[in-house]
Amino acid sequence: MKRRFFFLIFSLITLEIFAQTPNYPTRWTLDNCIEYAKENNISINSLRLSKNSAQQDLLQAKEAKYPNLNGTVSQGLFSLNGNDGLHVTGAQTQSIGANSSMTLYHANYIKNNEASKNMLVQMADLSVQESENNITISITQAYLNILMNEENIISLENVLKTTQTQLKQGDQLYKAGSLSKLNYLQIQSQVAQDQYNLISAQNNLRTNIVNLKQILQLPTNYDFQIVKPDSLMVDDQLKSLQDVQSLAQNQRPEVKYGELNVENSNTNLKMAQASIQPTLSVVGNVSTNYTNGNGNYFNQLGNNFYMPIGLSLGIPLYNNRIYKTQIEKSKIAIEQANLDLQNTKTILNQQIEQSYINLQNAVSQYDSASKQMELNQQSYDIVNAQMKIGSIDYVQLQQQRLLYIQSIQNYLQAKYTAVLNKQIYEFYAGNPINLK
Repeated sequence: MKRRFFFLIFSLITLEIFAQTPNYPTRWTLDNCIEYAKENNISINSLRLSKNSAQQDLLQAKEAKYPNLNGTVSQGLFSLNGNDGLHVTGAQTQSIGANSSMTLYHANYIKNNEASKNMLVQMADLSVQESENNITISITQAYLNILMNEENIISLENVLKTTQTQLKQGDQLYKAGSLSKLNYLQIQSQVAQDQYNLISAQNNLRTNIVNLKQILQLPTNYDFQIVKPDSLMVDDQLKSLQDVQSLAQNQRPEVKYGELNVENSNTNLKMAQASIQPTLSVVGNVSTNYTNGNGNYFNQLGNNFYMPIGLSLGIPLYNNRIYKTQIEKSKIAIEQANLDLQNTKTILNQQIEQSYINLQNAVSQYDSASKQMELNQQSYDIVNAQMKIGSIDYVQLQQQRLLYIQSIQNYLQAKYTAVLNKQIYEFYAGNPINLK
């Protein structure tokens, strides 16, 4: 019986954990990673909550142009003030009332307040978009680092296979007396070095996988696997710098945010200036009361019915410079918002220009590194063949091997740097990240 009970509890816990586990893809493409982060990133969702809060403020601002309504009901005892003082008669009394007011004129304060709250909603949405753009770049860089590490591992595995073959041949030559012990030990050291390089690359891969998992905020024990694109092409066709900067200035959320901030600051100034203007409101209330012992309940309510209605004009005369200070600070906020917008545009142009330069340099380095790797591979193959027949010594083989390995590293670095910078540069122009 106890076994069945514990088995049932274990099954329920397992089902609960399984039900709470998100439905992750089997293998992650770059698009999967970006979409998942946009939907589940904590910082982005926190900004979405700020947007929802701003929307509630907007709904409240829209309702401000309508009348308010408050009702009151009170229950008490009736008292009389006689010659010998105040006496509570013990008679129960009841008062019922309602009051309402509506602003008719306040120098467009209500209209400007609604416009301001609407802009704050838009600015909150732009903050979400900017955060999504930032995490898109971070994910792309981390994803490409993983791809570069995987390709580097394949290259280093091939190098290790070659040196292991050399070790087998060297072992035969050493046993036959055709290879000195020094050269034989050097080949063994070469194999150990290649094994070390491979292990280092594998460790770098694990580190970069953890980095991407952390950006995606995935569980530590989750087995994360990415999909390698069929091919990665280094495209040297570039849009002009001026075109990309112009597109970015018109599309990027940080620029739109700055423009709305300037507009909202001007609206806030109008609201502050409205505070020193008269406020005209219509006010009214209805009330009635009942006292126990003075007649029928409903007759008393009807006879005691009272409904005044009228206009109320509020004129600010002196307020210890509160409103004047608000106006002056609003003017300062406008100047600050314009400076922030100018700074945002300047930084954006600088970032795009730097991306353009980085891309040009990366493409040039890629072309050079491709040729260098091809030539070093051919040289290494020739030297390796000559080593087999004993026409060159081990030192020459080792020199060419080091050049070949370095050329592989340079090629991979240049290739993925060029791909990353091209994606970033196109992203500034408004094109989505796409490794296809």
